[in-house]
Amino acid sequence: MHETPTARFLDISVQPTTMAELTDVVAEGIATNQKWVIANHNLHSLYLYHKEVAEIPNGPFQRYFNRAHRTHIDGMSIVALARLYGRDVHRTHRIGYIDWLPTLMGSAAEKKWRVFYLGSAPGVTDRGVAILRERHKGLEINGQHGYFDINPESAENQEILRQIAEFQPHLLLVGMGMPRQEHWVEANFDAIQANVTLVSGAALDYVAGVIPTPPRWSGQLGVEWAFRLAAEPKRLASRYLIEPWTVLRVVARDMLSTAIAAETAFPLEAESKLD
Repeated sequence: MHETPTARFLDISVQPTTMAELTDVVAEGIATNQKWVIANHNLHSLYLYHKEVAEIPNGPFQRYFNRAHRTHIDGMSIVALARLYGRDVHRTHRIGYIDWLPTLMGSAAEKKWRVFYLGSAPGVTDRGVAILRERHKGLEINGQHGYFDINPESAENQEILRQIAEFQPHLLLVGMGMPRQEHWVEANFDAIQANVTLVSGAALDYVAGVIPTPPRWSGQLGVEWAFRLAAEPKRLASRYLIEPWTVLRVVARDMLSTAIAAETAFPLEAESKLD
């Protein structure tokens, strides 16, 4: 498989990938018996990334993304920011788990991949896993809820790792919300026995019907956040109404520093443009 160009901006790196291409990446990792993490960036993760950079150099969230074999785009805001920085990124490179999960589970059923899902609330996990089994005949999937002590040395965490090791999944989906899911993967990576590990956020909650699914056209138009905010205002108000302003300040500072650096490096050129 050819290498996908990396788009770098605002101190993050993403590999613009279509849904079909990302499914092929998962298939390659499983077929060649790799141990890969596939990460994703959206506006929330960009906010959390820069917040951690300011507070903890080389913190777990940063190490998680450094470890990732591939980081795809999950959010039209990242597409827009990448284009603002002149990167070759398009709407088709936005991959949300609500849209991708049916394709991914269809491939898992067809190719006989074992799938383990870790996350969601007690009861919700079982319901979501049962629905996926019903929708994708032959899908071999197991799951455990995400309400446990994630301290790597805790008895509950060790039991989770034991269950995963016993099931020997080709594909591990971790849906415990950012940054908890990324922290868990990073802290337990060496002990995780799976080929490809993905963080899937609330994807199974949508499958289980505990959160209303936004109209699918809303994702490509960049307004899915409004439907999600309406469905979960208490949980998502800060994410969608406050965090973007912090990210805008990061963008403004970055562009200002870039402009100053360019003027310092090429003072005569800068002056000629003013004439």
